[in-house]
Amino acid sequence: MRELAQQRRRFGYRRLHILLRRDGITINRKKTQRLYREEGLTVRRRKGRKRAVGARAPAPVLALPNQRWSLDFVHDQMATGRRFRILNIVDDVTRECLRAVLDTSISGKRVVRELADLIAERGAPKMIVSDNGTELTSNAVLAWSGDAGVEWHYIAPGKPTQNGFVESFNGRMRDELLNETLFFTVRQARSILACWVDDYNTERPHSSLGYATPAAFAAEFEKQRAGLNPPVASPALPRDNNGRSLVAVG
Repeated sequence: MRELAQQRRRFGYRRLHILLRRDGITINRKKTQRLYREEGLTVRRRKGRKRAVGARAPAPVLALPNQRWSLDFVHDQMATGRRFRILNIVDDVTRECLRAVLDTSISGKRVVRELADLIAERGAPKMIVSDNGTELTSNAVLAWSGDAGVEWHYIAPGKPTQNGFVESFNGRMRDELLNETLFFTVRQARSILACWVDDYNTERPHSSLGYATPAAFAAEFEKQRAGLNPPVASPALPRDNNGRSLVAVG
């Protein structure tokens, strides 16, 4: 457990418990929690700025993969002081990070180009949600969304909780990657980011998915849609037409 906690410094006991089970170590979750505390592995919570409270305004869509994507930027800087930003695109249903684009400058035209490439790989979503940043409200983005036939929803100014899926992802990225790593070059930062995104999608247990990984959750979703797995609810029993009545109780 100490070795795993050293590798995953921002993981709590629940995720460490799942990783232990993957390695064939089967112990009770409460015992994992007790050992976790006794070893002093508790993660210290970082104090974050207060966020505005608001309801999620985007119109509802089908709870299926590739129906709604969320976009947002994360900013950071290298050890040399040079600043960079990351454009994150996540699927609101599977919680997959579809793309994380790192560069020193990302314009509206670059956003459109990345979205067009992503749609060529996965198909177009029904809706995209973002804040009102200048890059995301540019003429290039507005023209592209109309031509592509994708509904673009802008959250209310000062209401980041209306874009909660990607905000949550950004928080995990900052907590587990950006605050834990020193970057020296753009090339190195891109390489480290790509490895982290792959780990996030394929290895990291996600609490909102029942501690499955986003990739495993998406694969299971596709199996269910293809009819390869039995339905969750058992089929109804055949109706009894013999005319027998129920016996009153009490």
